[in-house]
Amino acid sequence: MPLFRHALLAVAIVMASSGACPAADRTAAANEPPASGATAIPGVLDAQLSADYWVSRLPDADGVVLDRAAIDALNRTLLRVDPSMHDLRHLPATLTHAQVAALLAKVSKRPTSPLFGTDGQPLPRPALEAVLANDASDAVPDDVTPRYGMAVRRTPLRSHATALRVFSRPGDTDIDRFQESTLFPGDPVVVVHASADGAWVFAISTRYAAWTPADGIAYGSAAQVFGHADATPYRVITGATPRTVFTPEAPALSALPLDMGTRVPLDTSQPPDQPVNGQHPYTSWVLSLPVRDARGQLSFRPALLQRNQPSAADYLPLTRANIIRQAFRFLGERYGWGHDFDGRDCSGFVSDVYRSMGVQMPRNTGDQASSPGLAHTVYTDKDTHEARLAAAMALDVGDLVYIPGHVMMVIGKVDGKPYVIHDVGGIGLRQADGSLRRIKLNEVAVTPLLPLMFDERTSFLDRMTSIVRIR
Repeated sequence: MPLFRHALLAVAIVMASSGACPAADRTAAANEPPASGATAIPGVLDAQLSADYWVSRLPDADGVVLDRAAIDALNRTLLRVDPSMHDLRHLPATLTHAQVAALLAKVSKRPTSPLFGTDGQPLPRPALEAVLANDASDAVPDDVTPRYGMAVRRTPLRSHATALRVFSRPGDTDIDRFQESTLFPGDPVVVVHASADGAWVFAISTRYAAWTPADGIAYGSAAQVFGHADATPYRVITGATPRTVFTPEAPALSALPLDMGTRVPLDTSQPPDQPVNGQHPYTSWVLSLPVRDARGQLSFRPALLQRNQPSAADYLPLTRANIIRQAFRFLGERYGWGHDFDGRDCSGFVSDVYRSMGVQMPRNTGDQASSPGLAHTVYTDKDTHEARLAAAMALDVGDLVYIPGHVMMVIGKVDGKPYVIHDVGGIGLRQADGSLRRIKLNEVAVTPLLPLMFDERTSFLDRMTSIVRIR
């Protein structure tokens, strides 16, 4: 995601069309309702907005693509060979100044372009300098003793130690340039630095390292943290973002969002006939979730997740049917840069889908597209359009197609041509007169792949940098 973040805004989808028509005819056509079965997006039928449409077209929808042992081996390989992933269980007892400074330098860079606030006004230089000073990057000691902890809620990972929202242009309030990613409840972290004001900590999670609010982390021993992460039995969240049951008795655990793929141990210590947080638990799963006490220490408390909320006793089997069904759970969800707005962006979307089946992917598009731990085919300027087209026609369900700043997931073919589902900010359509019509989507959407254009002259296909196949 952030590696190509500037290019993301330039993403446009252009549906090629032949012929031209007079302006009056174009106006009339624009006001006409879509033909029966069509949507407002050319090339997409109403029926195609259902997962069942795509699953029903598969000859072996429920065949296992990758079994549990193979997925576990893939995850171990990613931790070993992918430099964007962090093996928290095998960090040294002490990190050097150079190691921590390198982590800070990777994400906490001085902005080189003008930034604007939510009011559209330029960010004053003193305000920016105050943000950079709060990072306290010159205060990293020679030796750093990592502190183990867990995220106690859905909490942001930021490039700097601030909640200040900044944007690349006036009027934009979607793409917060300081937003990097998000931690989910129960995510293990290692904290290696603190901001000057003490309100933020620099945390390393398995898939990202950045600043997060200090009060979102509870501290414990490594054994306590990983013991809880590995505890059985558990539930895996398979819905988009179900929430725990509202409870005034435990406000920190009330209506807590749990994103797809989150694994949460069950609290088996609770008597089955006794209320949990003021409510009988027989209609819910009793989860064990981390909480933070007044001293910042880690403990665990029960919370209820209604049984009618999407969850499973284990990760879902990695099948083509499950890939499609899990992806469609997000259909129409608001785009959220860095998992902002309780949503997700394009790379967060595909990784959360695969996470519900146990696959732990790198966080960003650039890291996913080039990961040495994932089977991928790289495309460069030397690859012809014909070679790229042949690769596109051979795409399979679940394949991930990358262009600079964006990733799309293949969901099947219509008339032999691939369709994708993706979390996209804006699209453009080429109109009958050849001009480009831009449409703001800002959501998880279904589109055909081949007509997509990066700009007036270049197709998505000709901008393709990589195809990743989770196999």
